[in-house]
Amino acid sequence: MTGPDAHWVWLGIAAALAIFELIVPGVFLIWIALAAAGTSVLALLTGIALPFQVMLFAILSMASVYAGRRWYAAHAVDSDDPFLNDRAARLVGTRVTVVAAIRDGEGRVRVGDSVWTCRGPDCEEGAAVRITGCQGNSLRVEPEAVPLLQPKAD
Repeated sequence: MTGPDAHWVWLGIAAALAIFELIVPGVFLIWIALAAAGTSVLALLTGIALPFQVMLFAILSMASVYAGRRWYAAHAVDSDDPFLNDRAARLVGTRVTVVAAIRDGEGRVRVGDSVWTCRGPDCEEGAAVRITGCQGNSLRVEPEAVPLLQPKAD
């Protein structure tokens, strides 16, 4: 692959990687595609041998992925719903009911039509609790604050 057609192979690899990026977007393969395109250009201009082309591709791949990660870190996109794919985090603040008493810090609560494991202070079955966070697949809960009764004004 050192002849005049070597650059076409690298250009084909670049095109295939770019197409795969379009099919399965993950914003990763495009950087590798850029490295393959760069290797194609340098193979055309210099006519370097295959082992050097592969080394060049590896170096350009690492450099382009590093540059891409830095660019994305500097240009982070703020989301209107940052917990879109984190159901447990979206539940924080929700009032739920204990369905299996919380004993020794662990129990179960009903969230909508499902039941989740929870951790928190001991509570009886049927008690109202509020979700304060999540830890893995377990929800952290606290007892729902009971409003203080105010004396009636006569």
